[in-house]
Amino acid sequence: MTATSQRFREFRMPDVGEGLTEAEILKWYVGPGDTVSDGQTVCEVETAKAAVELPIPFDGVVRELHYEEGATVDVGSVFITVDTQPGADGDGDGAAPAAEAVPAPAPAAEAAAPDGAEQPQERQPVLVGYGVSAASTKRRARKPQPGAGQAGGGPAVAAAEPSAPVPAPAAPAAPAQTVPAGVPEAPRPLAKPPVRKLAKDLGVDLAAVAPTGPDGIVTREDVHAAAAAASAPAAAPETAPAAPAPAAGAAAAAVSADGRETRVPIKGVRKATAQAVTGSAFTAPHVTEFITADVTRTMKLVQELKQDPEMAGLRVNPLLLVAKALLVAIKRNPEVNAAWDEANQEIVHKEYVNLGIAAATPRGLMVPNIKDAHAKTLPQLARELGELVATAREGKTSPAAMQGGTVTITNVGVFGVDTGTPILNPGESAILAFGAVKERPWVHKGKVKPRQVTTLGLSFDHRLVDGELGSKVLADTAAILEHPKRLITWA
Repeated sequence: MTATSQRFREFRMPDVGEGLTEAEILKWYVGPGDTVSDGQTVCEVETAKAAVELPIPFDGVVRELHYEEGATVDVGSVFITVDTQPGADGDGDGAAPAAEAVPAPAPAAEAAAPDGAEQPQERQPVLVGYGVSAASTKRRARKPQPGAGQAGGGPAVAAAEPSAPVPAPAAPAAPAQTVPAGVPEAPRPLAKPPVRKLAKDLGVDLAAVAPTGPDGIVTREDVHAAAAAASAPAAAPETAPAAPAPAAGAAAAAVSADGRETRVPIKGVRKATAQAVTGSAFTAPHVTEFITADVTRTMKLVQELKQDPEMAGLRVNPLLLVAKALLVAIKRNPEVNAAWDEANQEIVHKEYVNLGIAAATPRGLMVPNIKDAHAKTLPQLARELGELVATAREGKTSPAAMQGGTVTITNVGVFGVDTGTPILNPGESAILAFGAVKERPWVHKGKVKPRQVTTLGLSFDHRLVDGELGSKVLADTAAILEHPKRLITWA
């Protein structure tokens, strides 16, 4: 019993963030029968905060995958079983212990049964054709052979196959080219994780999408085009049976029969964002104030900084100077950089500023922050701001990057919006909305002239920031943008 428990190792879903309770499996990189090594990435999961790749902590051969792509797994639950001593007692003795080692699902128990005829209805293996490179793993020859009826056997069937007396199909050394179905030989579509997530949500098969990106990469536009083509009414009757196909991939988006509605499960970042803003809106009493400012001088400074050798290679834009202006305003009014501790009935004043930047990403709204932004020089701030936004848009923001924020900026101006009433990021006391910069008639030095103008909106927690303090922070930020030299005189 001890030898069996040591041989079949269970990998449980770790807490990849702080206090997270579940994670969704976005993509498997391995399948039953694949050889894995310590530190090798076996799957990508999405938590309420970020998409994370999980490495396996031991060597062996994958015995069973307990969940499909798209399934939500509780932290601490077994989601993959690995045989760390393949061939130690012969494959025929290995299937039953594998099932004993997994306290779960009925499908796992059925893996020990020699009769696998009823197992296909339990699970859908979305792993056919997936896996790491051939240089590091070998896929069993029998895996793709089951047809549509046997595909549902999933990982459990693959775990039971070694117990069969017929040795030829189970031999791990069988070459991939002997598989008649040809699925493992098909090249896996190239696409970034956010694009794969989008395709899954829209029910689009990436293998059927014509890539237009560089080096044959499938882009977001390709996925949207494929989704639109699939939902468009077609005259050919053979397109009708294709409607149920998206459901086979994962329980993601569900399109109505007439194609007029699409239902997408609320999970991951979207779910976390909804919970956060709802809690914030109904916990912290929001107050929002607005100010319109002439930022012509700031826009000229942006152009000058782009030519400055110290800023070479850095992304210089108006948001950079807005961030710097807010940091100076916080330095002049430090009481705004605080948090309300309801549990201890305390106001926590913070001597540091972790500046959050709200970023729209394919996975939803994310608010990573620049740690100790108050201590950064302008070039340092520009570098970290550029990296933060780029990482967020690629969907690679880590959970740690979104924790510990104190104040946030949301740049609604990039969408052509003048301003808004932003909702506080939970745990923070203020958030600044930066509106679009537009040329408007403005009274300048006693004359009406065309000037570059923007509107700022500051929302703050009225429990700890009163109207006077909030007004001072907003007015100081606007004053700096109107006269950027105050970045020097007020800093």
